Amino acid sequence: MRRRTLLAAPLALPFPALAQDRALRIIVAFAPGGGTDIITRILVPEVSALLGQNVVVENRAGAASTVGSEAVAKGTPDGQTLLASDSTFLINPGLFGSRLPYDSLRDFTGVAMLASAPVVLLAHPSVPFNDMPGLIAHARANPGRLNYGSGGNGSGTHLAGELLKQVAGVDLTHVPYRGIAPAVNDLLGGQVQLLFGGISSGRVHVEAGRLKAIALTGARRNGAMPSIPTFDELGLRGVDAESYWGLYAPSASPPEVLARISAAYGQALRKPAVTARLAELGYDVIGNTPSEHTTQMRAMIARWAEVVAKAGVTPD
Repeated sequence: MRRRTLLAAPLALPFPALAQDRALRIIVAFAPGGGTDIITRILVPEVSALLGQNVVVENRAGAASTVGSEAVAKGTPDGQTLLASDSTFLINPGLFGSRLPYDSLRDFTGVAMLASAPVVLLAHPSVPFNDMPGLIAHARANPGRLNYGSGGNGSGTHLAGELLKQVAGVDLTHVPYRGIAPAVNDLLGGQVQLLFGGISSGRVHVEAGRLKAIALTGARRNGAMPSIPTFDELGLRGVDAESYWGLYAPSASPPEVLARISAAYGQALRKPAVTARLAELGYDVIGNTPSEHTTQMRAMIARWAEVVAKAGVTPD
């Protein structure tokens, strides 16, 4: 899951127009302004030019991304309506099971994994530690008294905390919020002491001295926060909670159509300006093929189901 691979052999350009009389529709399963929406909109102009086709973005937020996911799963499988989502799409099958209005493995196929990004463990300045050894020592001396916020039960920020508890052998108290924004606000206010968050939102508070950065997930340090160590280098292998952003299509979509779209995204992600912009926000570009992404999708769904089951997590 940590292998980041740029598409090595894209289809030759120019790409044949797929359906010039129709726009390629990307349904973002979240509200505007979040990570999925930002990545999607950064890529739209480049992909539209490569395909010779208009690309429109439609935000359909709600019910932990299942509103937008269901719309794509039950849509026409012609490759002209795709889902853009983050790791929530990969976590939901293990969290909701048969309560989902679709079957993720049966109803979807991967188009391209666009990018990944580590999450950073943030702490309020009042905590009596500045690094991971200090956190572990404090948590073990005060079991259950150190709390961490999240964007909700079963969210990626919640499961990152569960992985830390399992790997480090510490007892932390989870405080779920309805979304990451109120969790960040309460961390800034000191109502919670810890939070796993994105680099793009956390870095500004760290640089201003409003929060401490303890450690990052991922196999290597991130250029956006190069001074912050990874859990791996601190000896806490297994806190593997990076966020991933991908494109998905109904499983019966024409493979040749998805291959062209995937190749266009791979080409767009390799453009220096796009790569630089995403790196500035803390993202690593990927851009793999539909078959690679589908294999990756299935492995990640299985892996998150194991994490959810081991932690005994239930949805709100």
